[in-house]
Amino acid sequence: MKVAVVGATGLVGTKMLEILEERNFPVTTLIPVASEKSVGKIITFKGKEFKVVSADDAIAQVPDFALFSAGGATSLLLAPKFAAVGTVVIDNSSAWRMDPDKKLIVPEINADEITINDKIIANPNCSTIQMVLVLKPLYDAFGIKRIVVSTYQSVTGTGVKAVKQLMDEREGVEGEKAYPHKIDLNVLPQVDSFLETGYTKEEMKMVNETRKILGNQQIGITATTVRIPVIGGHSESVNVEFEKDFTLEKVRELLSNMPGVVVQDEPQKGIYPMPLNAHEKDAVFVGRLRRDESQPNTLNMWIVSDNLRKGAATNAIQIAEFLLKKFH
Repeated sequence: MKVAVVGATGLVGTKMLEILEERNFPVTTLIPVASEKSVGKIITFKGKEFKVVSADDAIAQVPDFALFSAGGATSLLLAPKFAAVGTVVIDNSSAWRMDPDKKLIVPEINADEITINDKIIANPNCSTIQMVLVLKPLYDAFGIKRIVVSTYQSVTGTGVKAVKQLMDEREGVEGEKAYPHKIDLNVLPQVDSFLETGYTKEEMKMVNETRKILGNQQIGITATTVRIPVIGGHSESVNVEFEKDFTLEKVRELLSNMPGVVVQDEPQKGIYPMPLNAHEKDAVFVGRLRRDESQPNTLNMWIVSDNLRKGAATNAIQIAEFLLKKFH
């Protein structure tokens, strides 16, 4: 089993390598790929050293899987080249997510949509993954009319440079900036760039990807995405209006039975999801479950997940595991 990791030296690429090892994915040959300036660097995987190679060298080796986390432009350029030699590409960028010919997959929800002919498979946005995993069993039971989501996103979602900016600011060090403003002791109501509508690209990713994954273009969705000085994971306040009424008992039962979801909902005891506790875990945590008393059939909840793991690397590797099980 030859596995290429494209963007192997980045935050998500490094996490992919860690999780491949952790989950004992059957890698016989690892092919780490990165930009030209990183070619020749050494990466350690399962106690062995591997040299970072160029994309052309990787394609020539015809890997079985290529796990991509190298940005949209790189994916648009290189994913079709890998796919052309028969490699299955699982891409973590936004490049292919809304392509009508590409599957957008959260394994617990819609892995069965994948066929043997799918050579480029899209991994959803980190914020979308954690929200839809919680919404899916509720959508199936009650139907969904409208979702209002506000996110509180970790600096790790931006990458190594953003983590360094936060740490530099904490230590009073002047360094390279990932954000236009200070992030420590601050909140930035901007994730990704702004569109002409006043929404950011990240906000529209949550809208469009949620509809695609749930297979319903009629759901009303509005999002506000916010960056906060946190490392452990992304948090979301989600207000969801259902088509049918519900009981909180039924909601808890459905969520407790959903694979990949952990209910932490004892607020009187101080038990609710927090990024500090979600860090380095693969589950999506949900709590603060309560009725919206301002209108019927509406639920408020708080969702937290490690954005580098289930929001990115773990989800991609789970897709590869599903393909191995189904087709090999």
